[in-house]
Amino acid sequence: MSRIHLLSPRLANQIAAGEVVERPANIVKELVENSLDAGAVHIDVDAEQGGVKLLRVRDDGIGIGKDDLSLSLSRHATSKITTLDDLEAVGTMGFRGEALASISSVSRLTLTSREKTANDAWQVKAEGREMQAEISPAAHPIGTTLEVRDLFFNTPARRKFLRTEKTEFSHLEDTLKKLALSRYDVAFTLRHNQKVIHSLRPASRMIDREKRVASLLNPQFMDNAVHIETEAAGLTIEGWVGLPTFSRSQADMQYFFVNGRAVRDKLVVHAIKQAYRDVLYHGRQPAFVLYLWLDPKLVDVNVHPTKHEVRFRDGRLVHDFIFRSLHRALGDIRPEQPTGGSISEAGHSSASVNSETSTGAEAGEFQGQNRLNWQNANSGSAASPGYQFQPTSNGFGDRPSQGAVAEQLRSYEQLNQAASSHAAMSHAALGTNTPQPLPGEDREDLPPLGFAIAQLHGIYILAQNAQGLIVVDTHAAHERITYERLKVAVDQQGIQSQPLLVPETLHVSEREADAAEQYADEFKLLGVELARMSPESLMIRQIPVLLQQANVGQLITDMLGDLIEHGASDRILAHRNELLSTMACHGSVRANRKLTIPEMNALLRDMEDTERSGQCNHGRPTWTQMTMPELDKLFMRGR
Repeated sequence: MSRIHLLSPRLANQIAAGEVVERPANIVKELVENSLDAGAVHIDVDAEQGGVKLLRVRDDGIGIGKDDLSLSLSRHATSKITTLDDLEAVGTMGFRGEALASISSVSRLTLTSREKTANDAWQVKAEGREMQAEISPAAHPIGTTLEVRDLFFNTPARRKFLRTEKTEFSHLEDTLKKLALSRYDVAFTLRHNQKVIHSLRPASRMIDREKRVASLLNPQFMDNAVHIETEAAGLTIEGWVGLPTFSRSQADMQYFFVNGRAVRDKLVVHAIKQAYRDVLYHGRQPAFVLYLWLDPKLVDVNVHPTKHEVRFRDGRLVHDFIFRSLHRALGDIRPEQPTGGSISEAGHSSASVNSETSTGAEAGEFQGQNRLNWQNANSGSAASPGYQFQPTSNGFGDRPSQGAVAEQLRSYEQLNQAASSHAAMSHAALGTNTPQPLPGEDREDLPPLGFAIAQLHGIYILAQNAQGLIVVDTHAAHERITYERLKVAVDQQGIQSQPLLVPETLHVSEREADAAEQYADEFKLLGVELARMSPESLMIRQIPVLLQQANVGQLITDMLGDLIEHGASDRILAHRNELLSTMACHGSVRANRKLTIPEMNALLRDMEDTERSGQCNHGRPTWTQMTMPELDKLFMRGR
C-alpha cells in the first residue's frame, strides 16, 4: 500500500489556514487588502465578540462576476498575477490567492458581490466541510461583502488558542489602523458589537492626514512629531518621526510601510534605532509613522505567509538611506519662533510642532519642549534675525582641560555684547522696585530660548521667552554642545589608527571570516586591518587609536555580525562616540558652577545653534517650558 498520498482539499486548506489565519485580525487584513485591490473608496468592518462570532467587510469596489465567485474560493486562484514577471514586481496588496480558501475552510463564509457593469448580485457560501460552493442570486449594491461567522467552529484545537474578546479586538483594531494609515484616500468604518469605534473620512490634504494619524495613534504624537520627506537614489521616505523627548516604554507607536504595505523588517528597525541612538533615553522606544517608496522590482514581498516581512535587493542601500534621512532630520531640529514650520522640499526635513498641548513627564515622555515650534537648520532662516551668534571653537582634539572649559565660558561674554549690556541693566534693576524689560521683550525677533534672568541653585538656568518661562539644565545642555563639537573636530581629523606591536588572533566562524574578506575595504576606512590566517581565524594587525582600551576582539565579532545581518555596521563609530560622550560629560559645566548672565545667554544661543540640543548625550531633556497660561493656571489667576 502506498505510503504517500495527496491531501484532501479540505485538509490542505486547513493547513494553509494555519499560516494565514491565526486570529480574527488576520482575516481583516486579508479581506480589507482585497477590498483595496478592488479599488474601494469606502470600507466598512463590523465585528462581534472580537471578530470570533462575526466579521463583516463591505466595500464599494469593482465587485466579482458570477462566473468567478466559486473560483474565488479555490486555492491559488487570483486575478492579480499571471506570470513570473508579475510576481517579481507585485503592485497589489494580495497576490497568492490563498486567503479566501483558507478562511472558508475554518469558518462559515458568505460572499456577496455585484460588478459595476452587472444588473444583479450573486452570493456564494462555504462552510468548511463542503468545498464545493453553491451560487444563488442576492440583493446587493455595487461592491462586495464578505461575512465570516463562527471562526474555527470545525477546528476546536485552534479555537482554544484564541484570547479574550478584548484582546482579539485589540489586535483587530491595530490591524485596521495600519491599513487606514496606508491609504489616506479611502474611508474606513470600524464597529464592534454594533458600536462605532472609528469613522475615518478620506484625507487628501496634509492637515486631514495629520488628523487621521492623531486620531489613530495619539494626539500627543502629532504635537511632538517631525514631518520628513527625502528622496535619493530612487528611494523616497516620508512621514512623521516623534521627537526624542516623546519616547515610549514599548514599541507600540511604530508603523513602517513599504510601497503602502505595513511591514516589520529587521533591517528597517535597525536603521531607525541607529538614527535615534544618540538622542534616546536608555531603554526607550521611538515613535514613528514612515512610508518608504521604491521600485517594486527592488523588493520581494513574497518571503512570509502573512507578508509582514520583505527582502530588499540592495539592503545596504535601503539601510543607509533610512538611517541618514532620519539622522539628518533629527539633527537639523532647532528651536524656532512660534510662527510654525513648513513641510520641506525633497531632500530636506522640517517640522512644525503644535504648541497647544499640556506639559508632562509621564513615564519618561518629556514633553515640555513642545512649547516651541521647530525649524530645519538647513532652511536658511536664522533662529532670530535680530540676534545672530556664532558658536565658539576651542579646538577640541583631546579631553578638554578645566582651563579650556573655563576659557570657553569666558568667551561666552564676548559672543553676545548686546545681551551683556541688557543683562547689566537687568542686574542693576534687581535691587530696585521698578522691574526693567528684558532685551527684545516686545520684539518679534526675540530668540526662541529667550534671555536668561537667573540661575537656580547653580544647576538650572531660568530664561524668559515670548511664551513664558524656560528652564535649562546647565550641565546637560553644555554636555550636548561640547559633545557635538568634539564629534566635528574628530571627523575633520579622520580616524587615527596604529599597528599592533603583537598582532592579535581572533577565532571566528567560516562565515564571519568570509565577511571579513568581503568587507575588508570598509574595515580599512574605519582604521581596522584584518588578515585571514585560516578558514576560521583572523589576525588583527591595526586598530583605531581610540580603541586602545577596548575589547577589540569582541567589537570586531559584533561588527561582523552586523555586516552579515544588515550589510553595514557602525560599532566603531558608536564606540568612538561613547568615548567622546564621556569626555564631553567630564569637560562640561558642573553643578554649582556660578554663571554670569552673559555666560547663560551665550549658552542659550549655542543651544539654538547646536544639533540635537534638546537632549543630552544620555537622552535626557536639556530644557523645558512653562507657558504663561500654565503659570496663570498654577496660581489660579483670572478665576
